[in-house]
Amino acid sequence: QVQLVESGGGLVQPGGSLRLSCTTSGRALSNSGVGWFRQAPGKARDFVATISWSARGTSYADSVKGRFAISRDNAMNTAYLQMNSLKPEDTAVYYCAVRLSPLGSAAVEDYTYWGQGTQVTVSS
Repeated sequence: QVQLVESGGGLVQPGGSLRLSCTTSGRALSNSGVGWFRQAPGKARDFVATISWSARGTSYADSVKGRFAISRDNAMNTAYLQMNSLKPEDTAVYYCAVRLSPLGSAAVEDYTYWGQGTQVTVSS
């Protein structure tokens, strides 16, 4: 079975940094695109970043461009989201997702497997 586990969330001050990790089992990263999404209370689940299986293709939401970086280590079955210059509006539960395609995607509906989420809170 496919399992995704996010980690690395926590409380950080504005301007700080966090690195989220998404570790998969069941070879979930084999020939698969990965996405990071976030959901704040009372809001829809929004796209953050995505990366293709080969890591040659990446895409970011406008709100995080220049601040966040997505990467992956297929040998370790792990994807990462480096978050810098964090803002209070980045506060959300962050989810890692895997789709049944080597391409990345910004669409929630394109993903098959989801992690449990990790809380990121940006506050002074």
